[in-house]
Amino acid sequence: MKPRTPVRQRIGSLLLAGLAAGILPGFEPADMPESPPWPMVDQLLLPEIRADHPALSQTDILIDVGHGGVDGGTVYGDILEKNINLEIARRTYDALRGSGYTVLLNRVGDYALSSDNHWLNSRSRHLKDLAQRSHLAKEVSPKVMISLHVNSAKSSSKRGALLIHQKGKESRKLALCLQEALNPLYGTDTEPVYGRSYYLMKHVEAPSVIVEMGYLTNEEDRRLLLDAASQQKIAERIAAGVRTYLDVHAR
Repeated sequence: MKPRTPVRQRIGSLLLAGLAAGILPGFEPADMPESPPWPMVDQLLLPEIRADHPALSQTDILIDVGHGGVDGGTVYGDILEKNINLEIARRTYDALRGSGYTVLLNRVGDYALSSDNHWLNSRSRHLKDLAQRSHLAKEVSPKVMISLHVNSAKSSSKRGALLIHQKGKESRKLALCLQEALNPLYGTDTEPVYGRSYYLMKHVEAPSVIVEMGYLTNEEDRRLLLDAASQQKIAERIAAGVRTYLDVHAR
């Protein structure tokens, strides 16, 4: 086991960097460095600092940014899902912060969360990545968690956002709010589905959903997912759905 003090010192420096970058509530800098865009927020979520920094245990929304690092997710030509997830997650973060919510991201750069998982005795990188995501959600204990992903299908005609929810009724309500917010953007009437076999849906206690933000295999969806203005619209619709749930259903 690594000594506790060096870890606390490293986390402390990262926390200050997070505050300076405007990631955590309470500080808006005049000038933000262009590179790196943000420090690794997932490193701020260790239980040993939560008592000193209560904002981390009073989180409204945890945004789970799908894939990262060696795991590119869905691929179409040279287009990687992980990059789309991160870009829309950043925009969603800004939209929700702008509404006054406390929001955290579990990935702010191109890296795999599995590399931070030194506690699970498994040879599966994929399982370690998922377990780390669920562990972080448990430590933060948000009101809701949204996991952002991009879909694919054998048929190029299949399109639109798809919400995947847990078994619980609150997750179903959250999924419906998000689905109703996103459907008009794609011109679809998709219904949320129950994610019986999804690891995160089974292992995260807070009301959680997976947001499949469109199909890379569909030309219209692909254009929406890659265009900056359209990414902003998707982020705003996601934020609107979350707001509806928190303001109306989660009281």
